[in-house]
Amino acid sequence: MSVLSKLVLAVSAAGSAVATFPNITHYPPLNTNWNNLTFAINGTGAPGIYNSSVTPDDIYSTAYNWCAMPHVRAKEYQNVDSSYKLEYVELIHRHHKRTPYASNIFPNGAEDILWSCDGEGPATYGKNATGPGSEVIPIQWSAFTSPSNPFTTIQGFNGSNCQFPQISAEGIADSWTHGFDLASVYKEKLGFLPKELDPNRMHYRVTNNVITSQVAGGLIKAMYPDLSGYQVLIQSSSFDSLEPAFSCPAASAVNSGYQAAGTLWAQHLQLAAPVYDKLDAVSGIPRNDTGGWHVSFDHYYDNLSAKQCHGFPLPCNVNNSNVCVDQELANTVYRLGNWEYAYNFRLAQNSTLYSATHYGAWILEIKAHLEGKVAGTNQDIYRHNIAHDGSVAPLMGALQVANMYWPGMGTEVVFELYSKSGSFFVRVLLGGQIMQTTTPMGALDLIPYESFHAYLESIVGTNGSELYKWCNGLTH
Repeated sequence: MSVLSKLVLAVSAAGSAVATFPNITHYPPLNTNWNNLTFAINGTGAPGIYNSSVTPDDIYSTAYNWCAMPHVRAKEYQNVDSSYKLEYVELIHRHHKRTPYASNIFPNGAEDILWSCDGEGPATYGKNATGPGSEVIPIQWSAFTSPSNPFTTIQGFNGSNCQFPQISAEGIADSWTHGFDLASVYKEKLGFLPKELDPNRMHYRVTNNVITSQVAGGLIKAMYPDLSGYQVLIQSSSFDSLEPAFSCPAASAVNSGYQAAGTLWAQHLQLAAPVYDKLDAVSGIPRNDTGGWHVSFDHYYDNLSAKQCHGFPLPCNVNNSNVCVDQELANTVYRLGNWEYAYNFRLAQNSTLYSATHYGAWILEIKAHLEGKVAGTNQDIYRHNIAHDGSVAPLMGALQVANMYWPGMGTEVVFELYSKSGSFFVRVLLGGQIMQTTTPMGALDLIPYESFHAYLESIVGTNGSELYKWCNGLTH
């Protein structure tokens, strides 16, 4: 019997539940263009904004802006009835815009765009708590290539002084805006957060990827301008729940199962072959590459969207300027990328099972934070997690958001805990608006705490032991 068969009781029909842990019922998402494969391949237009971090005010609440997703800000924030008291806020969001990853740059000198990060390199340095070394200068990286190094063109860096990835100057500006907008709501409008950061009741957390720390530098400074430094929380790279970096072979097996031969995933790659042909003609990447360019549209999506978000033109073949990626080809990549995320985290029958267990450790943590506030044992008022699309997407999938999409730069999920007359209620915001789900909870707008807690417990268990055993095949 396969690993998948041993570890997973597959969900056979919409609405049916897994009989053993986790006790998951999959509620399919709404039928929209986001999860319509025919539209992804044959439709027209981009699924949102890809060329600016600015979203017009009149569509801010409903827009999809890949470069800078809408988030909580004073202009759109919906106050709850004054009879409710805000007790706790925890949010998680994807980092802001950046250079592409090195693995997403066209290899073998095929890039025709030069990324410049002069004076913008990440600051990397150490310091002592007291005594000699407690006062140090910030050390900034500036990448360079040497003409004596014969391997530089293989990576396609093309003489850039950037790290790949690093948060760009524009991404730092977006990070600052995000922090300013959060302060405008939770400090100014609601008076919930203190005027000065309280390290005993407020915590900021990052992943082991330095780009989340780069975002934290701008965001926290905007929320608390008087700070000259701050110590963020971080877990070990071997078990970081936020990224996530912990190992869960059973969840990986679930995901592999609905991406295997004969699945809709395999079919979409076959149908998209003409799209790959056009892209490969520009990049020079062979169809049988070993870098992952043809197992999903992730690499091409990142390459093209990073360029457009930063005002660069779409690429052309370095040896033939007449062979280029035009806007409609890029739009097709963006539609396909969003379909892939919808399929992986919401559309496939076992996607909820995968999302919940793949991101279960972090979900267990927020469940514990809410439990502690209700029990009166958690004195925190605010937790802020800066993470990745691979963090936010499974969280959206586990909560069974009604309309799933690829979380763009800065995509934000906020959990607010309220009290009223001795009872507690949970409100969840996505992009600053009430999260809509297809679960029986529906819109997550002041849901009784007991209902929300019961849902979380059904998908990740009580104290983590069930999840750990399931992930590692220790249950029968």
